[in-house]
Amino acid sequence: MKDIKTYIHNHQKLSYTVLLCVMGLCINFIGYKIAHYFDLPLYLDIIGNALSAALGGYIPAFIVGLFTNLINGLSNYYTAYYSFISMLIAISAAWFAQRGYFDRLSTLPIIIVTFALIGGIFGTMLNWVLNGFWIGEGSASGLAYYFSVVRGIPPFYSLLLADLLVDFFDKTISVIITVAIVKLLPESFKSKFYFFGFRKTKVAPLEDEEGRPISDRKKMSLRTKVVLLVSGACIIIASFVSGISYKQYRTGAVDQQIYIARSILHIAAKNIDAEKIEEYLVFGEDAEGYRESERQLKTLMDSADNIEYVYAYKVEPDGCHVVFDPDTADTPGEDPGTVIPFDEAFMKVLPKLLAGEPIDPVISNERYGWLLSVYEPLRDKEGRCRCYLCVDVNMNYIAITGYQFLARVISLFFGVFIVLLTLAIWLAEQNIILPVNRIAETASQFDYSTEDSRYENVSTIAALDIRTGDEIENLYNAIVRTTKDTVKFIGEMKEQEDKINKLQTGLILVLADTVEQRDQCTGDHVQKTAAYAELIMEELQRRNMYTDVITEEFKKNVTLTAALHDVGKIKVPDRILNKPGKLTDEEFADMKRHAVYGGRIIRKAIRLIGDADSGGYFADASNLARYHHEKWNGMGYPEGLKGEEIPLAARIMAVADVFDALVSERPYKKGFSFEKAMSIIEEGSGSHFDPTIATVFLEAGDKVREIMTRQEKKLEDDDEEDEDI
Repeated sequence: MKDIKTYIHNHQKLSYTVLLCVMGLCINFIGYKIAHYFDLPLYLDIIGNALSAALGGYIPAFIVGLFTNLINGLSNYYTAYYSFISMLIAISAAWFAQRGYFDRLSTLPIIIVTFALIGGIFGTMLNWVLNGFWIGEGSASGLAYYFSVVRGIPPFYSLLLADLLVDFFDKTISVIITVAIVKLLPESFKSKFYFFGFRKTKVAPLEDEEGRPISDRKKMSLRTKVVLLVSGACIIIASFVSGISYKQYRTGAVDQQIYIARSILHIAAKNIDAEKIEEYLVFGEDAEGYRESERQLKTLMDSADNIEYVYAYKVEPDGCHVVFDPDTADTPGEDPGTVIPFDEAFMKVLPKLLAGEPIDPVISNERYGWLLSVYEPLRDKEGRCRCYLCVDVNMNYIAITGYQFLARVISLFFGVFIVLLTLAIWLAEQNIILPVNRIAETASQFDYSTEDSRYENVSTIAALDIRTGDEIENLYNAIVRTTKDTVKFIGEMKEQEDKINKLQTGLILVLADTVEQRDQCTGDHVQKTAAYAELIMEELQRRNMYTDVITEEFKKNVTLTAALHDVGKIKVPDRILNKPGKLTDEEFADMKRHAVYGGRIIRKAIRLIGDADSGGYFADASNLARYHHEKWNGMGYPEGLKGEEIPLAARIMAVADVFDALVSERPYKKGFSFEKAMSIIEEGSGSHFDPTIATVFLEAGDKVREIMTRQEKKLEDDDEEDEDI
């Protein structure tokens, strides 16, 4: 059902996107036709681009920008060369739309200026080359001619200034119309158009252990790598293809001009009498038929703009003797019989010229300019070369047409390049970048602290439902399987951990019970001291004291291991441990050693299990066992520590231990009342006990009394149970 709903949603979204593209194309086409029909100095062909960008994002704007010029190019193929400019404007419009520039009046000038600069600068450069490095025709040509002729500004800068002004005016009107349409449309209608391609839910930046965005450490994003890879590949291929194409075009253009020149020479040979060449050299224009032949050469020379000169030379060792040299608009021809020195470019073929043999065309750039010279011998009836008929083709014409061809190739390349780059980014975004980022984001937010959160991890990663049909999908499926296996494994490990903890707790209680059984005076002492210690820690935590030490783990460790604080008594002889009367000094010294024994026993356990961490479970137990008889003033045992030299756990246990000893009945004494015991604790504050801990204990007197009463009742119930057994 979910897949069906997703399919229907995406299908509807795609349908609206197609509709938006059609609307944008129609708006551009109508605007373009209106501007041309009324001969306006405008284009009005980017309104559809901007509207598609504002409503639909990158892909619709890109499609409209591309096909606008392609469709208009059906009636005027020159328009197709400007498609890359239209696409640049479309993409920039989408960029502005995504950041809300169309929604604020303050940012509209930025959009207008950007559009005008793209259209004006790139349009000028393309116009300049396609029009043969001249102003040419177009919407801005009239204004450009005014700047050039009237104001004396160089033609290129006149065209640039005119294009920028016209584009600024055109883009201002286009943006205003776009914004007006966007404002008039209801939000419910506009929301249907946004294409699901480029814009998806933003991925939260991943952070390292110190909270810094990982992206800050990236040298280069995947998107940038895709752009560089596609751009580099396209530029290399385009440069190679453009270079070969330009060279082929240049060679073809030269061959074409050579063909035209030889055709002209073939016609000229029919209009010149080879038998009269010597007569023409001597008498010139007075020779019969000379003027008519010269007129024919003049006509041939004027037959094409790229033909610079048509003439006839007789080549002699002393130079070229002029036979025919018609005047041009800029250069008067030489008189018949005039000797012209050989150009440097002809020195290699001079032996053939002197022998009257055909030569290959020669390209020279000397006294008469950059020319392609084609020479053909004019032979008499006996086949002897009487002179050479020559045509000079202006190479500037070939160069200009070559640059125009290259400009067309480059403009089309940029159009194709933008298409490929946009598609590459889109495909990488949809099939690589977004899926990988979503996987990474989801995985980084996994919580393994509880069973519910662990299973929620599986549900969250599975809900991504990534279907790219490639290795990314394989990676995603592998991560989903790994997550499930990990959750299952953690669950099993948690069960084992719980069993081990229960076993550990049980062993501790068994060990504590063993000590209690040996010490007839201890009874339920370890259980009550653990309860008092837990109360003290809760009160300290509630007052925000020792927050750097008292954590939930610390409370748990101290509460559980409080049962082991007298574990050292297991090494004290029974005669001392259970003596009904007062201990001698020697016996008391032996009794005091139980603190040292307890610390050693637990440290030995630490070495056996490898829990050497000072904050570990048994480390707190060791502190309790060894230092719970130390005093705040340094008069305690076994080491005489004072103040905060004594571990916090031991300072807490000191209050709990002494209070319970005071209120408990022993073979050698009666138990003190609650009030008397509390007053003794108060008297010992600052000398025997940490004053902060003593104060907290005293202030929680009601809770202390409640624990004492509860433990006494529990002891009575246990005694009754033992009697029943």
